Amino acid sequence: MEAAMGLMRRMPPKHTDTALSALLSLLPDHSSDLLSQIDQPLQVLCDVDNAKEFILCEYNRDADSYRSPWSNKYHPPLEEGMHPSTELRKLEIEANEIFTVYRDQYYEGGISSVYLWEEDDNEGFVACFLIKKDGSKYAHGKRGYLHEGGWDAIHVIQVGPEAQGMAHYCLTSTIMLSLTTNGDTSGTFNLSGSIRRQMKADLSVEDGHLCNMGKMIEELEGKLRNQLDQVYFGKTKEMVCTLRPPTELLLPMALPDIRKP
Repeated sequence: MEAAMGLMRRMPPKHTDTALSALLSLLPDHSSDLLSQIDQPLQVLCDVDNAKEFILCEYNRDADSYRSPWSNKYHPPLEEGMHPSTELRKLEIEANEIFTVYRDQYYEGGISSVYLWEEDDNEGFVACFLIKKDGSKYAHGKRGYLHEGGWDAIHVIQVGPEAQGMAHYCLTSTIMLSLTTNGDTSGTFNLSGSIRRQMKADLSVEDGHLCNMGKMIEELEGKLRNQLDQVYFGKTKEMVCTLRPPTELLLPMALPDIRKP
């Protein structure tokens, strides 16, 4: 199991589904652990009742159906599917509305979904914030630089029970990035990878859970973006410039004219 998880951490996101299917056939006894611990590229389904798309994941799945955050219905229909309590459902609706604004401001489009459910001990709850942005020139991409590209963000927050006006928050964030260029100047270039980090905090609930969760997501996602820029793009640029130095570095340096008049 440890070797399988190590392999999946090094697997490009675009090959995650193929690799996971192979591991499930090799390790059928660990299927539940593999499915719960390995993040897969997010898929999208349309809620016909509201004419809105929502994101599919393990957190809104029951059997082979997925619950929409817009209508609170399962697709395909499921009679006895799990639903959040009335109080959590109100919080879920508000979270989806707020997260839509966050998505538009930071991502200039894309699809977002938020799901909430109770903990098994009924002393807290868990929230999952999802964002999927298809950056290809044929989808949500507005600049047209990428032939194919995708950004999947998964933020899972465990919220503990309130005690003396405080609550414990544990945020686990995963970013999966993939991009492919196919231009006359750059040629065909592919870059993909994923990164996961965790943040914990004890915060006052005076301003509400959504305010606390939003601040944590914004802070950690900003750090992840910077790390992706430094690790993936920075290292790639360093390697390319080392193997193929820019033309100006290859030109002989002009020597000063020291001849006497």
